[in-house]
Amino acid sequence: MEEKKIYYHKEKGCLIAPKTGWKRMKAAFCIRLMSAASHLFVPPKEHPCNGDEQLPGKIGSYSKGLPHNSLGEVVSEAYEQYMEALKSGDPEDFESIPMGGKVKLSNPQASYVYDLIGPDCHQLNLSKPPAFSSAWEAGEMAELYWQALTRDIPFRAYESDPLIAEAAGDLSGFSDFRGPKDNGRVTPETLFRSEFPGNLTGPYISQFLWKDIPFGAAVIPQKYRTALAGSDHMTSYEEWLDIQNGSLPRESIKDPVPRYIRNGRDLGEYVHYDFSFQCPLSACLILLSYGPEALDPNNPYLKSATQGGFITFGAAHILDMVTKAGRMALEASWFQKFLVHRRLRPEEFGGRVHNHMNGSAKYPIHSELLESEALSKVFSKYGSYLLPMAYPEGCPTHPAYPAGHACIAGAGVTILKAFFNESFVIPDPVEASLDGLSLLSYPGTPLTAGGELNKLGVNISLGRDTAGVHWRSDGIEGLKLGEAVAIGLLRDYSSSFNEHFNGFTLTKFDGKKVTII
Repeated sequence: MEEKKIYYHKEKGCLIAPKTGWKRMKAAFCIRLMSAASHLFVPPKEHPCNGDEQLPGKIGSYSKGLPHNSLGEVVSEAYEQYMEALKSGDPEDFESIPMGGKVKLSNPQASYVYDLIGPDCHQLNLSKPPAFSSAWEAGEMAELYWQALTRDIPFRAYESDPLIAEAAGDLSGFSDFRGPKDNGRVTPETLFRSEFPGNLTGPYISQFLWKDIPFGAAVIPQKYRTALAGSDHMTSYEEWLDIQNGSLPRESIKDPVPRYIRNGRDLGEYVHYDFSFQCPLSACLILLSYGPEALDPNNPYLKSATQGGFITFGAAHILDMVTKAGRMALEASWFQKFLVHRRLRPEEFGGRVHNHMNGSAKYPIHSELLESEALSKVFSKYGSYLLPMAYPEGCPTHPAYPAGHACIAGAGVTILKAFFNESFVIPDPVEASLDGLSLLSYPGTPLTAGGELNKLGVNISLGRDTAGVHWRSDGIEGLKLGEAVAIGLLRDYSSSFNEHFNGFTLTKFDGKKVTII
């Protein structure tokens, strides 16, 4: 009997893409491989530091949360164990760090994390921060004292306020103060700002911190809870020392009325409670609401007769990149904070100033700060030379340099400058009233998206300075580090698109234009 043959027909399926199966898999592998290889070919980066960790008693190094002596100097054995844990990276070593109270260190093991896109966080470097005894450091600390003294003065009143004029005059006398100046002098118009493009134009606060935020089917007015005027903390030595040792703080007194950001205290409270990528997310939603006119001219769908962007070059794409860049920027920040610089926080430096001025210790603090009008003003008002803090708990439990907020803001702002038209003029600009209860029309110089994004980054970074928890250089250099993270992220993704695309073009914080292909 003849054997019956049975034939099985392999279904081809419905896939009609130009690359399928192994061909597609090979293409995806090559894109990922080339991206990874491009980072491997970059030589290891050098990471210079300012040498402050060699100062006696670790007086120039961050140590909050560890046990301290009566001068607020860290117990040497505890600091050594902390350093051993950082050197080994062993999770068990971190559990052996002696702590001074209930407050814990903030995630030091994040310093070792790897990411699968963008440059490795250990391959991004920073310039050295100011040294403890330098004139640069003295200028930055004097600025912080003045920011504390002027927290409750509305930004709209700066031009006529006498205390603001005193602050500008005092800072003008520092030999190495690196804030912006007009003809070599700090003025009320340049005070507490930066020289990045757009920062000296228009109101102090960015439009992206005042405009209503479109949030799906809702609209969120940018009124925030703030603290009452005069709510300053850690001005007594006992309270300061307790906080350095990790004690829990007392509660702050909140203003029951939500307000638009109108002064340094309001801005400090915004960056006290914001979530990690809140500011670039809000700015992204505002820019998206302006429609195609606000998109970058290089967007490939602006010239398409049949298609619009969405998953690529549309809202979903931009929102994803903004949030992705924020976490990557934090990774770069944490590496620098814990494994390179370990820079002390301004509140710690304030303790050194206080003990030096009252004769309890002798520290190498630059004479320009010790002779500053800011110090006498603070002592006259508070009875100590400590830096008055806006937050009851003071700074977070991680080192100062660079500022995490600044890194996130720098990364997010850079992504937005890549996807949106920096020359787009913000419609119907506003500014907060003196009491922060309403928004008023701003009739001055037109404000561009690029300038207001730069201003947003500076508001977020220097807003932390206003609260007393960071130095100017933490914020300015942190913005640049975040920018580098975002550029690396955009570069890695540039080969993944199907569209005809000429690359992302944006203006860096230093004013230079770059194209990322």
